[in-house]
Amino acid sequence: MIQTDNQNQVASDEIIKELCTCNGLSYERIEQEGSSVKSLEMFFSGYPKIVGLSHFPSLTRLTLVRQSIQEISDLESCPLLKELWVAECNLTRIRGLHKCVLLQKLYLYCNMILAIENLEKLTRLEVLWLNGNQIKEIEGLNTLQKLKELNLAGNLIIKIGNRLDPNGKIEKLNLSGNRICSFKEITNLARLPHLVDLCLNDPQYDPNPVCLLCNYATHVLYHIPQLQRLDTYDVSPKTIKELAETTVMKKVMYYNMRIKNAHRQLNEELEKLKERKCKLQKLPEDRIKHFSCNIKHLERELSELQAANKLRSSKAISNQNADGEKSDEELESPDEAPKESGLEQQFLHKLDALQSRINFWNKKLEEVEAVYQIEVKKKKKDSNLAVQFLLTELETVGNTRFEEGSPSDTWFNSCYELVLARFCAWDFKAYGITGVKVNRVIRVHNRILRHKFEEKFQMFLDNEDFNESTNYRKMLDYLFYVSPPEMSLKKKQLTQILEEGFQETKKASGDEDAVLLCNSLSICECPRIEYLQKQARTRGEADELFRHGKLIIAKVFLGHSAQAREGDPVTQANYPGIHSVYRPRKPSPSATCTAGSITVAPQENPKKVCSLAEYKNCDCSLRQCLWFLFDHDLVLPEYVIEFEYITLVKVEPLFSSLSNVIVEEGRRCAPGFVFSRDLQRDEDALSMEPAIKPKPKIVCLDEKTVLAVAKANIYSQIMVLNLHGNRLSKLRDISKLTGLRKLIISFNEFTCLDDVYHLPNLEYFDASHNHVITLEGIRGLNKLKHLDLSWNQLKKSGEEIGVLRKHTPMVLSLDIRHNPWHKPASVRLSVIGQLKALTHLDGTLVTEEEAVAAIQFMADSRITQVSLVEHSRTDREKLRVLSVLPYAKILSQISKNKVDVFQNNWFSKITVLDLDGQHLCKINGLEKLENLRWASFSNNNLTKIEGLEYCLHLEELTLDGNCISTLEGISKLSKLMRLSANNNHLTSLEKNIFENLWHLHYLSLENNRITSLAGLQKAYALIELYISNNYVSSNQEIYQLKGLNNLVILDMHGNLIVWKQENYRLFVIFHIPSLKALDGVAVEATEIENAKDLFGGKLNADMVAERLGHSDFSKMQELNWTASMIRMVDLVPAEQFKNITSVNLQNNNLTSFSGLVFLPNVKVLCLNYNHIESILPRQKPANHLTNRQLLYQKVSSSGYGQQGASKGNRDAGFNESLPPIMESLEVLHLGYNGITSLALLQISRLKNLKFLFLQGNEISQIEGLDGLQLLQELVLDHNKVKMINDTSFTKLGFLVALHLEENRLRELNNLQPLGKLQKLFLGLNRIQDLVEIEKLECLPCLKELSIYGNPVSRKICHRPLLIYRLPSLQVLDGVSISPEERAKAEVHLLEQQIFPPANSPIECGLTGLPAALPKQCSMRIATSIANISLMSGVSHLNGPDFGFLYPADELFGNDGNKSKKSKTAAVGVCNPRSIHAEVAIRQARGVSANPPSLGTSQSSSSRTT
Repeated sequence: MIQTDNQNQVASDEIIKELCTCNGLSYERIEQEGSSVKSLEMFFSGYPKIVGLSHFPSLTRLTLVRQSIQEISDLESCPLLKELWVAECNLTRIRGLHKCVLLQKLYLYCNMILAIENLEKLTRLEVLWLNGNQIKEIEGLNTLQKLKELNLAGNLIIKIGNRLDPNGKIEKLNLSGNRICSFKEITNLARLPHLVDLCLNDPQYDPNPVCLLCNYATHVLYHIPQLQRLDTYDVSPKTIKELAETTVMKKVMYYNMRIKNAHRQLNEELEKLKERKCKLQKLPEDRIKHFSCNIKHLERELSELQAANKLRSSKAISNQNADGEKSDEELESPDEAPKESGLEQQFLHKLDALQSRINFWNKKLEEVEAVYQIEVKKKKKDSNLAVQFLLTELETVGNTRFEEGSPSDTWFNSCYELVLARFCAWDFKAYGITGVKVNRVIRVHNRILRHKFEEKFQMFLDNEDFNESTNYRKMLDYLFYVSPPEMSLKKKQLTQILEEGFQETKKASGDEDAVLLCNSLSICECPRIEYLQKQARTRGEADELFRHGKLIIAKVFLGHSAQAREGDPVTQANYPGIHSVYRPRKPSPSATCTAGSITVAPQENPKKVCSLAEYKNCDCSLRQCLWFLFDHDLVLPEYVIEFEYITLVKVEPLFSSLSNVIVEEGRRCAPGFVFSRDLQRDEDALSMEPAIKPKPKIVCLDEKTVLAVAKANIYSQIMVLNLHGNRLSKLRDISKLTGLRKLIISFNEFTCLDDVYHLPNLEYFDASHNHVITLEGIRGLNKLKHLDLSWNQLKKSGEEIGVLRKHTPMVLSLDIRHNPWHKPASVRLSVIGQLKALTHLDGTLVTEEEAVAAIQFMADSRITQVSLVEHSRTDREKLRVLSVLPYAKILSQISKNKVDVFQNNWFSKITVLDLDGQHLCKINGLEKLENLRWASFSNNNLTKIEGLEYCLHLEELTLDGNCISTLEGISKLSKLMRLSANNNHLTSLEKNIFENLWHLHYLSLENNRITSLAGLQKAYALIELYISNNYVSSNQEIYQLKGLNNLVILDMHGNLIVWKQENYRLFVIFHIPSLKALDGVAVEATEIENAKDLFGGKLNADMVAERLGHSDFSKMQELNWTASMIRMVDLVPAEQFKNITSVNLQNNNLTSFSGLVFLPNVKVLCLNYNHIESILPRQKPANHLTNRQLLYQKVSSSGYGQQGASKGNRDAGFNESLPPIMESLEVLHLGYNGITSLALLQISRLKNLKFLFLQGNEISQIEGLDGLQLLQELVLDHNKVKMINDTSFTKLGFLVALHLEENRLRELNNLQPLGKLQKLFLGLNRIQDLVEIEKLECLPCLKELSIYGNPVSRKICHRPLLIYRLPSLQVLDGVSISPEERAKAEVHLLEQQIFPPANSPIECGLTGLPAALPKQCSMRIATSIANISLMSGVSHLNGPDFGFLYPADELFGNDGNKSKKSKTAAVGVCNPRSIHAEVAIRQARGVSANPPSLGTSQSSSSRTT
């Protein structure tokens, strides 16, 4: 022993010598110099154990790297040590540091440490490196509250949890190279407020599996926004954080929308169930009402009979006492008393029979209600599962997805076939099951679990040597998960398995180290069926619950497998080197099916147990096995199957849409059905004697009627008044019956009971079977003991119970059944809690337990200090949580920051308040909660919003599931960002409420009764608006949302507008272009294009109403809508626009008159600068239609569906027999429309047209004007007319003015029909010969003529020739003809004696006559003809709004149009055409049409320039 110690001492001395040598110290002087040494280092061996540190008491830094050290020791003598490195050694445990309390930096990386331990004393530690070890859990760091840097990279850590919560000062954290798989674990790091450097994917280590998932970086940056570096990358720029936050918020909005869709689908299904329930309950309710009415009839007659008997008896007694004896006539017949007694027995017998039938039908009502509740529970269960799946998708940022299958999917059919293939009918024969039907298949996409599966699978392949004959794919199989029978797959367990795998399910059926699976439906389902049947027999219920079930189908890698040995537990230790163990199912002679430790017992009925011979014929059991998988990572859940068993006995479900409530005898039906014999029993009971005698109905109650009914002489004698079964709706002067004790008014038509007041002696009041909607008005019934209000329309429980509490304090028995209460579940306790004297409610005795529960219920329904403390939190920062739940709900569940009532002013510390489901009737007591930010009051009995006026910092308010009818009370909450008030009774949205809510970006008002959205006009910050299942019906309401430029999500599903508005979806998308999702469906780019095609440029009543600010069009006379890209007009109903006389739609995109043809009184119509092709659109062959036109054809309101019978006839314009349209139209402007054919224009159908302006078109022939017989002025300037046909003007006998300037005329033929023509404008044509102008002699009334710009005008003698030949001419080329000029022209022509040929030029100068047009006249050209006509005519008379908004140059910016207008510059102001439109308008309006003088014309024209 001594020798060994000496050897150790020698070895230690050698180690110390080496230490000294490496650090430049002298071993011999260590005693003198060691006390001053503060730092020691040893690298790369030479120091196998820590010794000799006692020589260095002042040591503050020790570095030991690449040594063979196995444990930390000898540090007790170094109390000043601040930095310790024991790296790349052989440490297996952390110990020996308890004396180093000043240690600040500890580096223990690259060792073999298994656990974090023994660090409790190192409270000053700031840096801890444990990377490169074998640590599996984060632990032992609770006391290290000063820790700033933690390196745990390269370990085996799977979960983070809340283990780092005490280390709130951590700034740098490295967890790379571990096995963290879930985003939930990363979210836990959000509770480290100072974390700025996080590494999960350090290049020096393998990445965590979570780093390989989608949206990894986005998720981390969203939850830890203060990060400056992530995975060694700089993420400090603000734009990166904003991008991450925006991405996450979009995902939250998306899943919130989908979850709302799921809730909406649930509500729709529940509504269908409710409708079905109402239909099923209608027959029982009608029967109950009928029987109740008959019972009350019988009771009234029985009471009258008993009263008559009593009166007769009393009279007989009094007569006997008065006379001493009876005469023979007064003696009562001995048969009358027994007869009356027998009649009374008949009444009682019939009453019993009728009451038994009421009991029967009440039972049917209860059965229907019970089945209804079961169906509701199923629907909610399915919906909750779907919502949970969506929440899981959100929490995993899409890395776990669930896909609903359909028969069109290959994988759906594969799963269906797999279930059928593994179903053995023989195994289920004992349960009456003949088959199985798959109702639903959900495919699971879990990237996390799949990555683990593939990684383990690849590791197996890498470690195994497969020869060619071995196929590893045979080791892959799909198996059913076997859950314990007493733990059916519920929502929580199912979602946990699908998200996290089977790691928590290995402890099942006594086998603690394996996941149980099987390849047979029998093995996993028979135990469950047995268990449920046993439970049902215990409770005495029907055993139909097993009919529906769920399965998880998992993809499994079996690896090396072995058969289970009898008697040995299935554990990994008993089967080394084996991945899976299987246990075949063995048939037994007793037909008892055994699967591992699960036994399926035989049925009690021996006839249903299969015989051994029959069992041998089925070989399914030979293939059925129970499997045990040791590695849960090699079990990948891929499908969830919801199935239903097909049973031998077909039971028709009560809530089947095809089922009838009345069925024939002998059929097996679910509870709630009625057999035909039951109806016969009703008839038998009703036909029993005595028969009920009908009585006349009382409609109005007066004094005489009251006395007659009560059989009294004066009011004071009336104690009982039975008014049952009449038609009364009022009880006038009933309060005068001060002695009344019993009042029956059942089966009448009362809607209120305000006449029943101040009846001090009333004890019994029956008002059942009426239509009472409120008890307001009842008062002064202090002695009332029995009150029947059943079968009415009472809804507001709080208000009605308040009335009863105040005015009927002594009531003992109350019946309020069969009323449509808003909150039926809480009515009973609320009534018992407020009516203290009540002993019976709804025919049931009030128990002591109920009374105590009611007292507690009422206590909880008020906000008290206790409830505030219990349901509040004090969090100041909003945690970033991926959830769609109200934030108050989230924090109340996860936050631990409860209120400390011992602090001063603790009320002001409260920021979170969650009072859901507290039965609150009123919000009060929150005056001191000035810093409240997030509050929820869902599922209470609130009727209005109050008590929040002091909570001015409120950001989120949830009020779902109350009875609120108005949002008044939130207008002062200017910081409110989210408001939810679903499932209330809101009817409108007041405008003043949302004006101050500048930050409101989320508003959910689903399932209310809102009819208008006008109040949302100024909610400019709204991003999400959910208003489904309301009463919005008018498309006008969509215009209220047009100003909400930030609106991204809108849900209006279930409103009337969805069905009423044609092409509703495209309509909304068009008018709210910012939308990304509508009614739960994303808005596609094609929908946006279709919406623009369908509604873009459509002038309808809604657009007009939007501009006017109202929809009263009756006083509207003018319609001015220029330069608005209008393509169609749809002003329906046209009757609303009947007073419009003037329409200006110039500079738009109209191709036809569209809906304008239906405006009955339009006189002036301006359609310049459009693309008019015809009055009514012409139908094109289908193969020539554009996509836009094809879309128009599908919409009847596009204008293309308004053509009537003539629409299909392409040549309708040539048919003079076509009916006239727009018969009030007198002035029509169609300038610059590109019109090529007047015939196709169908202009002749405008029979009363007087002024027609067609300037600036492409017309080459004058045709199709035969129907315009009243036309007075025709403008065809700036067209391509070459000649005048013989039929051009045949029927235009009333034409006064004709404009043909800037055309291509060479000849002036066929003007003879224009006998009344006074003005003719032919300037800028191609007339060359004087012979042509001589043809104007056929126009005897011509007063004004213009031929400037023609070749003939260059001939000197053309002017005197025209003056001479046209004696009525007054103005030529804009210059008035004076008498002197006319005389000179005549003299000059007479002097010539013989006129030369008209086509030869004459050089003859006329004294005083200008040789050509004056220069001043030619230079004062102003605008195009169209502008002159419109500005001088229509605009001048219809006000400034009707004129052009822009000059013609600006309206048409292309060079072509400019060149066209430049041609008109040759026309001078001296051309008086500008007065013609004014004349036309004056004539249309009945004003004098006399043309102004020349001076007036010129001045007017100059103004238009």
